[in-house]
Amino acid sequence: MFNCHGGILAYHNEEVTLPESERTEMRQRRDTNRERLRLGLESNGQVSPAEFHSQGSYSHRTMVQHRDKDYDIDDGVYFWQEDLQESNGSDASAADVKRMVRDALQDHRFNRPPRVRTNCVRIYYEEGYHVDVPVYRNVSTLDYAGEPVITHEIASTDWKVSDPAAVTQWFAENNTRRSPDATNGRQLRRITRLLKAFANSRQAWRSQIAPGFTITTLIVDECYQPDSLRDDRALYETMASMRDRLNLSLEVSHPVVEGEMLTSGPFDSRSKEMLDRLAWALDELEILFGSDCTYEQAAKAWGDVFNTQFFRERVEKSGRGQDGSTTTSRVSSTHLQKLGEDSEIHSAVDKRGGGRYA
Repeated sequence: MFNCHGGILAYHNEEVTLPESERTEMRQRRDTNRERLRLGLESNGQVSPAEFHSQGSYSHRTMVQHRDKDYDIDDGVYFWQEDLQESNGSDASAADVKRMVRDALQDHRFNRPPRVRTNCVRIYYEEGYHVDVPVYRNVSTLDYAGEPVITHEIASTDWKVSDPAAVTQWFAENNTRRSPDATNGRQLRRITRLLKAFANSRQAWRSQIAPGFTITTLIVDECYQPDSLRDDRALYETMASMRDRLNLSLEVSHPVVEGEMLTSGPFDSRSKEMLDRLAWALDELEILFGSDCTYEQAAKAWGDVFNTQFFRERVEKSGRGQDGSTTTSRVSSTHLQKLGEDSEIHSAVDKRGGGRYA
């Protein structure tokens, strides 16, 4: 397989992973909304939150760049069940508690008021992104030994068991244990970001393709193929593994909530869309396995897959002959070393051997 490790890594670092400045801005907005909610609840004579926890791609650090800054930040608010009671002593409904949170978040400075959605209260920003505030209640029960057990339930169409903190731990533990490196976020996280970037690479795909959490679950639980030397091979083999897995079944289970499904059934349309797009992308990348593949051809293939000019521009910046001729994989080993293998050197040795790899 033609070596594009350096190009894929550079693309990840420059065009995919979220700049720290944008994460800082999101964190500031998150903290401002937490304080707005506390003060709004107090002003409305309502109960105080027990705690807040960021969740989803923000807490996993797998958010990817969007040209239109359409970012979805999840920041859960938790209340104790006993504090969410009606006047007659019954439990407040999920809908009523979401409305309570929405009302507390109202602010005349918002051009668009917060809205209650199925699994959260959403706050909109002019810059293009939004903050989702899922609402949870902590339920205290006793186990068979009489010891207290705390479970968490999300306000959805009704109260449903959910544990986003366990999801965050699930991802972090897998990323640490299974990645062959310990730098740049670790490889499993980089591959997750790259596949989410692929799924978001066309505006027309976004509402039809598998959502980020489904993609992340498939990668972490079943499809990740680590490679200690090259991110491009890890990405390609993970894509192939995901295609093969979805060919067997379009259904995906929740990684930590037993019996919960992330898909809508055996014919889930968003999983099918992901399958079709992966099959197309892998066909586009077949040129990488040709013995006479040039860097220009490899760059075009990866650029077509990610719908970007990044790889083509990277070739152009590396320089062409004064006669306008292009640099091929056979012209300069030094040139290829810079284009294909720079940006990060892995010290581990790939012991697998064989296969289709160059």
